[in-house]
Amino acid sequence: MVAAPLAALSAAVPLQAGGGGLLYYAIVFFVLALIAGVAGFRGVAGLSIRVAKLLVLVFLVLAIVTLLL
Repeated sequence: MVAAPLAALSAAVPLQAGGGGLLYYAIVFFVLALIAGVAGFRGVAGLSIRVAKLLVLVFLVLAIVTLLL
């Protein structure tokens, strides 16, 4: 009888179990781009900001799709 509520709890949070997410990594790449830009590594900064923009875009698309479903 106790197994049923535990199964419901484990199924309720499938995406948060691993921790982190797209928005977290987008912020990490943005901070990396800022640090690289200040340090003068423009190639690394440009690539990092592109990755951050891509991750934010993917996050927004998935959030909108989730809200519509």
